[in-house]
Amino acid sequence: MEAWKFAVLFFCAFFGGTAIFLVKSDKSKLLKLILSFSGAYLFAITVLHLIPDAYSGPDKEQIGIFILVGFLLQIFLEQFSEGVEHGHIHKHHDGHVFPFGIMISLCLHAFLEGMPLAKDQHNELIFGISLHHIPAAFALASILMQNHFKKGSILLYLLIFALMAPLGFYVSVGLSNGTIGGIDAYFNKIMGIVIGIFLHISTTILFESSADHKINIRKTIAVLLGIGVALIGFFAGH
Repeated sequence: MEAWKFAVLFFCAFFGGTAIFLVKSDKSKLLKLILSFSGAYLFAITVLHLIPDAYSGPDKEQIGIFILVGFLLQIFLEQFSEGVEHGHIHKHHDGHVFPFGIMISLCLHAFLEGMPLAKDQHNELIFGISLHHIPAAFALASILMQNHFKKGSILLYLLIFALMAPLGFYVSVGLSNGTIGGIDAYFNKIMGIVIGIFLHISTTILFESSADHKINIRKTIAVLLGIGVALIGFFAGH
């Protein structure tokens, strides 16, 4: 992975979380717009790039099954993460209790998101993941702060979360090159699972980024911009 790609993935997640120390509110309109933009962008990238690539590779007859597996896996992960990967912030945790389920699920989610980056180096996907990690990290930091964690501990957990997507990339490179366990043949199936996760995440973001689930001008513009940027990248690469 080139240095700038690592930097974008890492710093968007890390600084997205540290913003909690500056913006002491979970009602930021800017974050909601970022959610709408990144959700639309991530959905468009999945449809325009990842799905066609997956169906053009080996075992294409079975890819749909793995997409469904990924979709259901994300539903399962959300039972523990409570939607933090969507930028949701919940306030029902009491006392200094570390939400292990949230942290583990969120890290696994970010790890899996980093895996498709090894497939043809999709620069558009890097930006989509990075944008969507900003509100996710903000929500994670907010939960930790509500549980009265010290600033140093919050920064440590944000550091771990920020490293997950790059780690997923490097593990995926090893898988695709057959250098880890020699399971290169399974790489496309792994991509199918990740596609299912992306479809669930992006559609959930689009439907839940506004409190009343109604379409407003700002959200519509953000969604159209997300799709538009993805389309520009798509046509520029063809």
